[in-house]
Amino acid sequence: MYRDERFPDPVEEARLHSLSEVINEETKLNDADQQAVDYSSEPKGVPAADFDAEQREMLRALLATYLDRAPTGVSPLYRYDDEAALDAVYFAWAGPIAPGEPHYYRLQGPQLFLEWDNTQRNANHAHSVWRDPTSDFGLDVLARHREAHHA
Repeated sequence: MYRDERFPDPVEEARLHSLSEVINEETKLNDADQQAVDYSSEPKGVPAADFDAEQREMLRALLATYLDRAPTGVSPLYRYDDEAALDAVYFAWAGPIAPGEPHYYRLQGPQLFLEWDNTQRNANHAHSVWRDPTSDFGLDVLARHREAHHA
């Protein structure tokens, strides 16, 4: 299941379980991949501190793909010019690495939670979410969208 929280209402709990099973079948991700997808306040994956120079530049380019879309003054992209701030970003991957296969990745660090999910409809229906988990009340926007529109 995507979420560890349980509903007091058994009907709602059964509905959540059923939705989770449908999502698991649709994404074709295995149990290890599902663990990589499960939200945690502690970052998962590989810290950028372990990246070599080329990987760090690729990470900056990936961050820019998302953060450059926001207006100047709103985008936190400038923050990642600082090596220590970049070191605190983690990259997590779930799914195969072959082109065209269902996959998911996450960038997570202080004031950063960015997801790319291309696991539905045979990896032909992608979603991305960028948020600051320290100032958005911890809502899981991607999970809510899946439940509302893909169950």
